[in-house]
Amino acid sequence: MMHTRLEIPEVVVFEPKVFNDERGFFFESFHAKEFEGVTGCPSNFVQDNHSLSEHGVLRGLHFQRRPKSQGKLVRVVSGEIFDVAVDIRPGSDTVGRWVGQVLSAENKKQLWIPEGFAHGFLTLSESAEVLYKTTDHYAPDLEGCIRWDDPDIQIRWPKTNRVVVSEKDQCGERVEDILGTLRNG
Repeated sequence: MMHTRLEIPEVVVFEPKVFNDERGFFFESFHAKEFEGVTGCPSNFVQDNHSLSEHGVLRGLHFQRRPKSQGKLVRVVSGEIFDVAVDIRPGSDTVGRWVGQVLSAENKKQLWIPEGFAHGFLTLSESAEVLYKTTDHYAPDLEGCIRWDDPDIQIRWPKTNRVVVSEKDQCGERVEDILGTLRNG
């Protein structure tokens, strides 16, 4: 499996070697030793999540606070998304910065988003099914949300004719407020 580190090097794109023939295709979507060798993180995934979103749906930017921070390995099994990770690690050289990657059923790429990052995505295709593994269980009392359009982050979301954001995500906080609570918490 090939891998590419993004501008924030802890965020990694994995691209599998795909074997195509007259029957279809085959690829290895996860290999624990390879994952651990590239990321330096143990592959202690405890939960798989699966979502379906229509065109223009924007989910995020979600994260969980310590002690239940989540790393996520994200892939798309149907459709296409623009996937984003925002560094919210206090003291990090890249705190407050973001990276993004197009993930699709066609390109079969996966994005590793380590603990200490907020995550969100925008559905670019008519619909998209997204699968992601997490390193800790969902803990609603520790979840947080950053505004998807936070002017301090300035994510360059792809143009779309509509953006659909849940009521909960519309109430996301500014990154500067989140970073203040993370530094003091």
